This record gives sequence, C-alpha cells and structure tokens, in this order.
Amino acid sequence: MSSRANPSSMRSLGDVSDLEVIDPVDLAARLMEIDSTSGREGSVIDWVHGFLGGREWSVRRIPVSEGRDDVFATAGPADPLPRVTLSTHLDTVPPFIPPRIDGDVLRGRGSCDAKGIAAAMICAAERLRARDIHVGLLFVVGEETAHDGAHAANEFARMAFRDQSGDSRVLINGEPTDSTLAVGTKGAMRVFIRVSGEAAHPASPHLGRSATRDLVHLLAELDDLALPHDDLLGATTVNIGYLAGGVADNVMAPEAEARLMIRLVTPADEVWQAIERWANGRASIERGPTVPPVRLGVFPGFATSVAAFATDIPELLNWGRPHLFGPGSIHVAHRHDEHVRIDELRRAVDAYEQLVLAALT
Repeated sequence: MSSRANPSSMRSLGDVSDLEVIDPVDLAARLMEIDSTSGREGSVIDWVHGFLGGREWSVRRIPVSEGRDDVFATAGPADPLPRVTLSTHLDTVPPFIPPRIDGDVLRGRGSCDAKGIAAAMICAAERLRARDIHVGLLFVVGEETAHDGAHAANEFARMAFRDQSGDSRVLINGEPTDSTLAVGTKGAMRVFIRVSGEAAHPASPHLGRSATRDLVHLLAELDDLALPHDDLLGATTVNIGYLAGGVADNVMAPEAEARLMIRLVTPADEVWQAIERWANGRASIERGPTVPPVRLGVFPGFATSVAAFATDIPELLNWGRPHLFGPGSIHVAHRHDEHVRIDELRRAVDAYEQLVLAALT
C-alpha cells in the first residue's frame, strides 16, 4: 500500500528547536517536500539553514547566484574548520515528484539523488557530534546543471583552508553508488551542435537545404565514432539528450540543433578533438560545461564500484582528498520511479559514521 510521507513527521521536523534524535527517512521526506529543481533551490537552502541552526549547528551561506546559496555547517561557531566534510547536492532534476512511502521504499524526486543522502549525512554528523567528533556539512546547488554551487564552494574552501595542509582534509561526497565506495567516476562534457540550412518549399527541395535532415545524418555517425576506453572506468559514452529544428511541416528547416552529454573516461581534450574531426565543418560545435574523470580513495571493509557518472568532486578538490559513497542506485535516479530502500537509507547513517572515523585514523 502506498502513502504520502507522514505529515506529522513533517511538522515535527519543521520545529527546528526540537533536538531529539531524527529519523533519516522523515528528514529525507521533509527535504523532498520542497521543490528544488536546479535553479530553484532557494527554499530548500533556507529550510536546511533554519533546521541546522535550530539544532545548534553554526551555519554559513556561500553565495552562488541571485537567490541561490550553498550551506556549510560546523558543530559550533568556535570550532576550527573540519578535517572531514560530508557533502552532497540539494538540487534535483525536473519534474518535481513529492515523496511517498511505498512499503519498504521511499519514492519521489531526490529520494536517492540526493536528498536521502543529505538526510543520512546530517544524522551521521549529529551522532558524531554527540561523541565530540566534529565534521562539516556542505550542501550545494547546481550539481545537475553547471556545477556552479561546487565552483562557489571550492573558492570558499580555497580561502578558508589556505593556511592548512590539504593532505590532512577529507571530502566524503554523496551520490547513489548502491552503498559502495567508488574507486573512480566518469567525467562529463556537454556539446552543443548547430546546423544551418535554407528555407524553401519542400515541393522544390533543390531551392533549399534541410538543416534537420543534415543534422540527423550527422548524428547517425556517432555510433561509429572511435572514442577512448579506460581499463578502470570503461567506455566513453554519448547521449543525444535534446533535438530541435525547423519551423513547419511544409518548410525545409533553416536551422536545427542537438545537445550531447558525453561521459568521459580520459582527458576531455582527447574527446573534443574526436568531436571536431567528426563535425568537420558540417556543423558549428560548442563545448559546454565539462567535468573530468577522477580516481578516488577507498577504505578497508567497504565494497567498491566504478561510478559511470559525473559528480561535483572535481570542482570540490580544495575540500580535501575525495571519496564517494551513497545509498540507492543511479539506475533509478532521474526516473519517474526514483526511490531508495528505507533499510538502506537508515544503514547509510552507520556507513557515513564509519567513513568519517576511518578518515580520521
């Protein structure tokens, strides 16, 4: 039987003065109730700021763009900057899907990518604080688009940590990795492709040129493009995520465009050169936001995996040596049936606690 997440739990979490132990499922559902599609994260950042402040965390805002901030919290205003920071993103892809409990599963947008992760991190950090082990909490915006929240947070860390050795700091980033430690992540590069044609009546095709036809033929060649392979990270992959063009059924299209997302396993320049050779003057191409692939650290006792997706990690390296872990599967992220198992989400609190302790030893 399905149900919306418990409204009474929502109200108790809204009372930020309540310092009782919180359930990560309740907290995840409360975060998921707030629509924070990329670019519209202001309300969820305000809520997290108030929630952590009400539980006696020292909270700072890191400006990103108008109406959008990251949140960085430490255990108290007099604390030194933390050696270990738990971090993930609070923006989500569209459309907004509210939370609901479906048996032993929490469903809805952000359940695994990545509001459930944020909730588990907060619960782990509170447990550690109760043991006088202090960590930082960093929640950023814009991960699903241009990584602008990570850029802003990285600049903040560059200034904040400038007198400390980077070797002593650790960043534990959260993305859905099926509760394994990722040994590496693929990078990502967006590519914008535009083809120009000439409008004409399709009854006289020799008088014009169809940009949509030319673009379709060009994109069909992508399957035969030789792209790099890495022994650890696997194959470079290409997704044609967006197509547009033309003005009417009875007009030869004067223009058309496509947007690609390329998952990188080698330096981006190598792939970009292959894309330039492929286009070969038949289209204008523009290189968009790019994130490089990264090798990551692991700890004994944790199962490992390779993350076939990009993260904020390359833009957060000023926060310390990176690790990647999170409950839930990337296979359901961004889908209408996005979900996380409730028992896995609760176990993630223990896992984040153990990861912090391992990082401090």
